[in-house]
Amino acid sequence: MTTTRLAALAAADPSLHALAGRLLGLAEAGLPAMYLPGDETFVFTRVGRISPEGVRSLEQRGTSTRYAAITALGARFLPEDRQRAVFGGRTAEEFTGLLVERLPAVENLGDAALIAWAAAETGHPKLSDALARVAVLDVPGHPQYTVEAAWVLSALAAARTSADVEDRIPAARDRLLAAREGDGPLFGHATAPGLVPGYRSHVACFADQTYPLQALARLHASGADPRALAAADACAARICALQGDGGQWWWHYDARRGTVIEGYPVYSVHQHAMAPTALFDLADAGGTDFGAEIRRGLGWMARVPEIAGPAGTPREPMVLDDLGVTWRKVYRGDPKKAVRAARGLTTKVVPQARLAPLDRLFRPLSVDRECRPYEFGWMLFAWLGGPRG
Repeated sequence: MTTTRLAALAAADPSLHALAGRLLGLAEAGLPAMYLPGDETFVFTRVGRISPEGVRSLEQRGTSTRYAAITALGARFLPEDRQRAVFGGRTAEEFTGLLVERLPAVENLGDAALIAWAAAETGHPKLSDALARVAVLDVPGHPQYTVEAAWVLSALAAARTSADVEDRIPAARDRLLAAREGDGPLFGHATAPGLVPGYRSHVACFADQTYPLQALARLHASGADPRALAAADACAARICALQGDGGQWWWHYDARRGTVIEGYPVYSVHQHAMAPTALFDLADAGGTDFGAEIRRGLGWMARVPEIAGPAGTPREPMVLDDLGVTWRKVYRGDPKKAVRAARGLTTKVVPQARLAPLDRLFRPLSVDRECRPYEFGWMLFAWLGGPRG
C-alpha cells in the first residue's frame, strides 16, 4: 500500500524506505501473535526470554484495552483481509465495535477517548455511545493527564463530521492549550495542579508533547483553528531543535524552560512511530514539514549509537524479524531510575544542573527486551495514514 508519506521517504532516502517497509511488515507479522482469541483483546506486552540452553522466546503478559484501541486506529489502514489477520477474523471496525460494547466497564478517560477516536475513524454506528462514555468520565473542572486530554480532543476532532460535538471542542482545546507551561511551547504532564507532586511538576515526557501537538494539528485540519496549529507547530519546533545527534527523541523535558532534563530511555516507538505520527499530521494540517527530523529519528532504529561497536554496528539489533518484535528501549540500567529521579529533583531548583558523574556511572548500554501492541499500532498509523499517493 503506497502513501505519500512512504513515497516521500523513498525519494529522500531509499535505505530508510526499505527500513520502514521492513518495520511495517514486522508489525503485521507481530500483531496477530499479540491477539488473544477468546478474550478478543491484545496482550499488554511480550517479554524476551533466553533459556539456559540459549533458546530465545517471548512471554506474553497481561492485557490492555488502551493498546487494543491504538491497534484498531492503526490497522484500519490495512486492506480488509489483512485487518482480519490482525483481529482474529474481524475488521478494524468490527473489533472497535467490541471495544464500544465494553465501554460501560471502562473507567479510564484515556482508554475511553481512544475507543471513541477509533469509533469515529472507522465510522462505527455506535460512535455516540462512545462519546457519551467519554463525557461521563471527563468530569468538568478536574485536572487530567495531558496525554489523555489530548486523546479526548483527537476523538472529538475525528467525530465532528458525524456527531454533534461542536459544543465540547472549545473546552477540550482550551484545556490542552492551558497545559503549556507559561509562555513556552512545551506541555506539562497534567492540565492543572493536583495530579503531579510539586517537586516534579516541571517534568514532562515525550508523550506529553507528541499527543497534544497531534491533537491540535488534527483539530485544525478538521476545521480552521490557527491558534491550535500555531501551538502544535511551536511544540514540534522545540522538540525537533532538542533532538539528539543520533536522531534520538529524548524522554524527559523541563516544560517551564523547554530544555531536556534526562534523555534516556530512548524508546523505539518514539523513533519509528510516535514522532512520525505527530509530525506527519502537523504537516498534513498545513504546519511545518519536519521530514528531515522524522528520517533522522527513524534511522536510529538501525544505528542505535548507544550500543554500537567501533564499526558502527549495534552489538544487538532493535529489530528482530524472526521474533516479530522491536525491542522497546535503550536505557541506563540505573537502579530505581536514579538518574531520572535525581535530575527531576535537582532541576526543580537548579534548572541547568547536569549531574555529569551520573552520566558516566550509568551509561545507556542496556536494552529492554519487550514489545507492546501500541508500538505497532502507531507505526501503521504513522506510515499508512495521510493522503494516498
